[in-house]
Amino acid sequence: MKEYDFYVVPTPIGNLGDITNRAVEVLKSVDMIACEDMRVTQKLLNHFDIKTKCISYHKFNEKERVDLFLNILNEGKKIALVSDAGTPLICDPGSVIVEELRKRNFKITALPGANAVVTFLSQVSRSSEEFLFVGFLPKSQPQIQAVFTKNKDYDVVFYESPNRILKTLNVIQEVRPDCSVAIGRELTKIFEEVVSDKISNVIEYFAKNPVKGEIVGMIFRENLANIDFDMDEKIKILLDKNFKAKEISIILSSLYDVNKNDVYKRVLEL
Repeated sequence: MKEYDFYVVPTPIGNLGDITNRAVEVLKSVDMIACEDMRVTQKLLNHFDIKTKCISYHKFNEKERVDLFLNILNEGKKIALVSDAGTPLICDPGSVIVEELRKRNFKITALPGANAVVTFLSQVSRSSEEFLFVGFLPKSQPQIQAVFTKNKDYDVVFYESPNRILKTLNVIQEVRPDCSVAIGRELTKIFEEVVSDKISNVIEYFAKNPVKGEIVGMIFRENLANIDFDMDEKIKILLDKNFKAKEISIILSSLYDVNKNDVYKRVLEL
């Protein structure tokens, strides 16, 4: 097996059985494990009888750890990076050290594994492969509304805390009252749940069923079928004028604020 200097290692988002054999092997073989919270990571290590030494690496000490990690690697030792759950660098620390190591040509690899977004989307039917992941939502109401107003042509995936999700959904409903939403919580755990419905119904559901656990959500993009003008008629007019499909999709998406990919697909169907 090819050896690297630095390993980015995903850890389970809930069910410990989701860790890969290779991840366990790497965590046992490296000289040090960099982790967000040593108490959290130690539980995982104890479960798999991993004796490797840990050192803290979180968003508050990322820059100050660079020199230490460089010294360790220059001694010929190997480091694995983990987060509390899921994949490092995906809304978790790691970007600072990876950037520095690439500048110095250290050998880096990332293992495949647990990720809340992929786990969530694998359970939610979408009309397109495209989606926009925005990470944790901002806290202010205008900022949240701006995210979902300017990106209404995309399925927007986000993280949110359980104590804020109801408030956030109500804020979104003010600017997207007819949108559909999917909310996943406690993914891979005993009380895993994914609810997908109109936003008003989802708000009503979680108002009656208090939300617990980590949250992944998605606001579905606006459906072309909901646009209140005759798309086919306008496409045919432009086709008669010898406009190409790509040109038509750009023109109509600009004029009527609809997804240009939806328009493009519809042109090809006519």
